Amino acid sequence: MQVIAVSNRKGGTGKTTVCVNLASELAARGSRVLVIDLDSQGHCAVGLSIEDCGSTPSVHQVLDCSGSLHDAIQPTKLANLWLAAADPRFAHGRLSTDEQALRRAIASAALADRFDFILIDTPPSLDSLLINGLTAADRLLIPFVPHPLSFQGVRQLAKLLFSVISRNNATLKILGFLPVMAAEHVRQHRAMSAQVAREFGAARMLPPIRMDIRVAEAFGAGIPIRLYAPSSRGNEDFRALGEEVLRRMV
Repeated sequence: MQVIAVSNRKGGTGKTTVCVNLASELAARGSRVLVIDLDSQGHCAVGLSIEDCGSTPSVHQVLDCSGSLHDAIQPTKLANLWLAAADPRFAHGRLSTDEQALRRAIASAALADRFDFILIDTPPSLDSLLINGLTAADRLLIPFVPHPLSFQGVRQLAKLLFSVISRNNATLKILGFLPVMAAEHVRQHRAMSAQVAREFGAARMLPPIRMDIRVAEAFGAGIPIRLYAPSSRGNEDFRALGEEVLRRMV
């Protein structure tokens, strides 16, 4: 089993969209995939058309020791794809400082026997939720919009990464940096992607997700892009991303 955290310290970088569509792509290829939504906005449930999460324990209840991860896992409408949903009512003020809670929950629920991949959608906030996501992960996927503010979020996450590796998770590695909503004809987009490649290594760049309104429409409809618009360039890009992620995880 491989655990991938999808993170950026800047909000609005497409983390949840990437998480949902990459998960559905891996599931469509036969992998058993669990999405864990640590972001209290709870948007993974929206992107997967799960409307009533209140009857199932949330992953946030697991982290504040009032629920079990096994009980929080629910099937989606897609084959091979499950979700441990967030609690939109979760108050960060009551958050435990235990940075290993999610890692222990994954181990105690014996999820390695049930899933091939776990994708963790992390919040941008610098708190125990983000640290838990990074501590539980094997690999880190960093989506970024080719914009200066998003790039600052990448830099902030990179600094945090060194701290997490030294304190909590020595085996955590960067899977790659993923440009999203990318437009090659926009000079700033080309420049920012090139800057990320220079600063962190060209070999760590993932194939971009180009700007495509169909991706946003699909998320709003609660359907992964591969089903909503299979002939779109958004689906083409997520298919290429799935192939590259599988290649790098070997």
